[in-house]
Amino acid sequence: MDGVTLKRDKQNEHVAEIVLDRPEALNALSTAMARRLAAVCAEVAADGSIRAVVLSAAGDKAFCVGADLKERNAMTDDQILAQRPVFRAAFGGVLNLPQPVIAAVRGYALGGGCEFALSCDMIVADETAVFGLTEVTVGLVPGGGGTQLALRKLGTGRAADLVLTGRRVSADEAAELGLVDRRVPRGEARTEALAIASLIAQNSPIAVRAAKRALRLGGGLPLDAGLDVEENAWRTVAFSPDRREGIAAFNDKRKPNWPDPA
Repeated sequence: MDGVTLKRDKQNEHVAEIVLDRPEALNALSTAMARRLAAVCAEVAADGSIRAVVLSAAGDKAFCVGADLKERNAMTDDQILAQRPVFRAAFGGVLNLPQPVIAAVRGYALGGGCEFALSCDMIVADETAVFGLTEVTVGLVPGGGGTQLALRKLGTGRAADLVLTGRRVSADEAAELGLVDRRVPRGEARTEALAIASLIAQNSPIAVRAAKRALRLGGGLPLDAGLDVEENAWRTVAFSPDRREGIAAFNDKRKPNWPDPA
């Protein structure tokens, strides 16, 4: 359906999977696909029963190879300019999901595909994964958050290495650089990502969302300002139903029965 499919994990009803689903085009991002992705992300964000998300892709060859350059080659400058907010909404949809998001990467994650992975909270990649912020090789600048997300995840020098050279890196090198958080054997990225999502989904949804906000907002801040961000996150949870349920469950020696966030 326009290149994006939304699934619920059969093993855990609180885990959703967003699938980039244009394998015949190596999951290249078209205008229609971008619109669909933004809509799916809005749907997931509004669903309080979803506690964790996996971003995966159909096919064996690619996670996503970035923008559909065949489509773009036929576009006028005005059409490319009109496409820009559609693409920003797609990347922003993934980046701004309130639930934790784990990217499951196999094959090529190039240009916008690498940026989609960077938009997630964790990246799991199998041994076939190849990453690259390749935009400068085709006369562009990363426009899906790549410069800023790579800077925050990798630091100045390593981000410059990828952004300014446009070179591709293997899963092993990506792990060494800190781009990949978990490197797994061939074919196991999705399984591992779903397992991580299921583990996250066992925890307090209010606490997890607040912790994600603190991690995102605190990045790059001076320590004192970052601790203020953490204080706000703590206050969000400390007087919530989840805190009461969590402590009661601990004392009752049972699993918590977390209510879905409003």
